[in-house]
Amino acid sequence: MGRRNDEVEALLQEYADLILLTGGDAYRARSYEKAARAVGGHPGDVAHLDVKGLQEIPGVGKSIAAKIAEYLATGHLPAVDQLREKVPAGVREIMAIPGVGPKKAAVLHRDLGISSVAELLDAARADRLSEVPGFGERSAENILHGIEVLGQSGGRVLLNTATELAEEIVAELSRVPGCERCAYAGSLRRMRETIGDIDVLAAAEDSAPLMEALTALPYAADVIGHGTTKTSIRTTKGMQVDLRVVPADAWGAAMVYFTGSKAHNIRLRTRAVKAGLKLSEYGLFEVESGRKVVSASEEEVYAALGLPWIPPTLREDRGEIDAALRGELPEVVTERDVRGDLHTHTDLTDGLAPLEEMLATAAERGYAYYAVTDHAPNLYMQRMTDEKMLAQRQQVRELDRRFKGMRVLHGTELNIDPDGGVDWPPEFLAGFDLCVASVHSHFRAGRDAQTRRLVRACENPYVHIIGHPTTRLLGRRPGLDVDLDEVFAACARTGTVLEINASPERLDLNDEQILAARRHGVRFAVDSDAHSPLHLANLRYGIGTAQRGWLTKDDVINTWTWTRLRRLLNSVPSDSG
Repeated sequence: MGRRNDEVEALLQEYADLILLTGGDAYRARSYEKAARAVGGHPGDVAHLDVKGLQEIPGVGKSIAAKIAEYLATGHLPAVDQLREKVPAGVREIMAIPGVGPKKAAVLHRDLGISSVAELLDAARADRLSEVPGFGERSAENILHGIEVLGQSGGRVLLNTATELAEEIVAELSRVPGCERCAYAGSLRRMRETIGDIDVLAAAEDSAPLMEALTALPYAADVIGHGTTKTSIRTTKGMQVDLRVVPADAWGAAMVYFTGSKAHNIRLRTRAVKAGLKLSEYGLFEVESGRKVVSASEEEVYAALGLPWIPPTLREDRGEIDAALRGELPEVVTERDVRGDLHTHTDLTDGLAPLEEMLATAAERGYAYYAVTDHAPNLYMQRMTDEKMLAQRQQVRELDRRFKGMRVLHGTELNIDPDGGVDWPPEFLAGFDLCVASVHSHFRAGRDAQTRRLVRACENPYVHIIGHPTTRLLGRRPGLDVDLDEVFAACARTGTVLEINASPERLDLNDEQILAARRHGVRFAVDSDAHSPLHLANLRYGIGTAQRGWLTKDDVINTWTWTRLRRLLNSVPSDSG
């Protein structure tokens, strides 16, 4: 199903982890990690490449290319299978706990004989981790929290994974004869950050061909239920997909019914009851006569309930119905409103593609401006130097003249140090068009220290944007322990912009944090944080998150015209409003 890049990326990353777990060479492991990221970010489907073609992917050498080709041909990689046999499955599960990783998992197994998450939980509660070299005073606390974070994922998948699968299923079912309409609904349409299962809705007179088509998909591993109105499957990746088929004239009511959260739908049904109506997936009906009032479109259903159409991303019962009744529902930002991307990377640091390739893809997206923001020198593994950055700046200036119609900005992603300082002195920072500042280390400092750290970064006159403000990685790393209200107040005071990082692993800030920051009057940038041309398209997930935070295009600076954005970038933060 779809591109096999993600599958190969996961395999190579697992191989890298297994090398570390079994005491193998760290440099070799890093080679596989780099190759994994390169395959994941490659725009084409690796399944269509031979060994020679695979070697053209940056970071994929001859040996790794041969292994990928072997896996694609056979579905197995003996080198990985052999290492799996040496490591208990439970140890691999421990490795997935936020804050643990392969090296610590190996030490725990070697020194304490811990081979499962349950055993680790017992050891942490019994304070046995302090016996292990390299585990500090807060190790037990951090691991307990990591186990809790891992448990919260509960089999849910990232938004992009669910979206790609849903779009493929909708495309397949739309080709079935007799299918009049097909779309996904549920929490995926509301663009929740993680998805438990996928709801697909189709309209047809005869449901049988659609139900058969769903169960015949090559990645349908199990048929959970099969009926005339609903069929459910579990895919080979463990994801449940529910297909419901309704008559074409019930489409609007069904989309309303299967999109809104439970709480939102209760509010709608309560309004219907007060008006003597009943709302179901088949329409809005008069209770006494049973006459159908409306059902064909969502707009008709909402209008019959005295409401304007409410965007799917707002249907969470967080005040959207009351706002609609007052005529105060926001016109939420859309991807069409975006004029540029202000946080991206190239292969000068940890990106996968050269600058010109990133710019060409951005130009194809119709951007009016685009910022390259490679990492600064305090992120030592990226080996940035003043000379490299100045050479890139010269290249950017030359390309800015070549890419007519798209301004090319030279920026950087600075590292916010534990005390809130950043890379480079003021005179060097003054040469950048744009500075994003992000936390990349010292995640476990106390709440007061983290808060002071971020506030000081906001107060730096050369910092325009705070990147991925909480640093969370969904299902892998919790956000910083920080007083966000104090940070939001500092941003409002200094005019510093907060990022909504569109990487599906981050979506940072999240929707609730955006709502809180918005109340302080903060402005936002929705950025892809792209490390390859393919990642530029992730902006859609950041926009969905921005919508869930009730943002309009005026709230998001990279929807502004270049003239307006330039005034913000050139102003002293405290004067930028």
